[in-house]
Amino acid sequence: MRTSVLLSGICACFLAAFGCAGVERHTYQNIKARRLEPLPAFLAEKNVPSAAARPPKDPLSLKAAVVLALANNPDVDMAVARVLQAGAAVREAEAAFFPRAGVYAELNHGDAPSAYLFKTIDQRALPPGANFNDPGSFDNTEAGLVLQWNLFSGGRDFLARHAALSGKAMSEWGRAEAENAVAAAVIDAYFNILAAQDFTAISKESVSTVERQLQITRARFEQGSALKSDMLSLEVRLAQAKEELLRAKNARALGAAALANILGLAPGAEISLSGEEELDLHLPKDYAAGVEMALAYRPELMRAREMVRQASMGVDMARAGFLPRVDAQAKYWMADESFDWETDRDNYAAGIVLNWDLFAGGRRAAAVRKAKASLEEMLAADRKTTQGVLLDLKSAFLRLGEALARVEVAGASVAQAQETLRLVKKQYEEGSATVTRYLEAELAHNQSRMRAANARYDKEKARAAVGRALGYCGRCGKEAMRSHE
Repeated sequence: MRTSVLLSGICACFLAAFGCAGVERHTYQNIKARRLEPLPAFLAEKNVPSAAARPPKDPLSLKAAVVLALANNPDVDMAVARVLQAGAAVREAEAAFFPRAGVYAELNHGDAPSAYLFKTIDQRALPPGANFNDPGSFDNTEAGLVLQWNLFSGGRDFLARHAALSGKAMSEWGRAEAENAVAAAVIDAYFNILAAQDFTAISKESVSTVERQLQITRARFEQGSALKSDMLSLEVRLAQAKEELLRAKNARALGAAALANILGLAPGAEISLSGEEELDLHLPKDYAAGVEMALAYRPELMRAREMVRQASMGVDMARAGFLPRVDAQAKYWMADESFDWETDRDNYAAGIVLNWDLFAGGRRAAAVRKAKASLEEMLAADRKTTQGVLLDLKSAFLRLGEALARVEVAGASVAQAQETLRLVKKQYEEGSATVTRYLEAELAHNQSRMRAANARYDKEKARAAVGRALGYCGRCGKEAMRSHE
């Protein structure tokens, strides 16, 4: 009795101490601190980043930006973690095919007649002439080994393993989907910054041009050969040009913050771009040629199809509930009143157990109907995903065609505006054109250059949108990562 009380007290103190330590371990600060430690080998092998990314020292090319984003973007990190979870779920499902072995130990004290009888018999110490209605109290210490092996479960374990494999495939396609979206977002943000840099350069040139013309006009006004209204008009135009320059610089800063966020960096991280646009996307010539590729490689479609397979296996798993379960069980143990275990008083039992629910109140039939309805839902979701992918691809090709047309128009517009400005400037300097006409030509020239730059980068962003709609950007990014390594 005293032994049981002592061991119970020790166990209680141990559990209380462990519980307090466990709660402290799971505070947010401690979790974050452990995350910055070196990763376990099984995580490091999966290219999971061990800490927050640092801003790059060298100017980023487009390829380098995609590589950095795929390595550090939180969405990709979450997708990688889901792949690891799915892999662990497969191993967990496969464990059902192996026997389960365990050890146990117990301390008992009581006066229940049935427990007295069984425990003292297992101790081989049943006193002769025991009064089974009032045998008295007993103490028992027991330790043993238990073995259990499922021999048949109606195919549920087999289906559970294949469902776990399907879940892993789904998570891998989910990772591909995240990488595809991240790579496309990097391309979009990269060209937004380049466009903003071009706008800044054009705006700076405009400010410089108007400032020079204002100086000339102010000198002519002081000499009496120019009107004050001309000088005032140029001052207004200079203020407008400076405002455009400020907007361009702000657009560049906003674009850099957006790109830093995609790269997994702080929004205030300093990022410079090299302007190298070497991530070449080999796109099909039109929508019809791209349909087959999108249907074969778009990650969302692959994931939707895996969901259909998993739902179909769910129907069979529900049907397996009507079948019996057969288990092999074995137990070896020794029992004594006070830990005096002896091998000549050991015990064992072994056998095969069949469990078969003949009636479950309609639960199993309801589970089958539920699984079938889930399969119908997944089939409808697959059809919806297919329609969405085709619409996305069609829209992307239409936008690409529009962008290509804008590039041609913008190029011709720049040439025309440049020639117009040259002629009007010459006329203005000769006095045959008003300052208003000159400012209109100068503004039109700058706007045409901005439209041309915008059209050129919009074309590249439209190409990236087509690549994303094909499920292609992520694969190009992965190829860039391999070449970078």
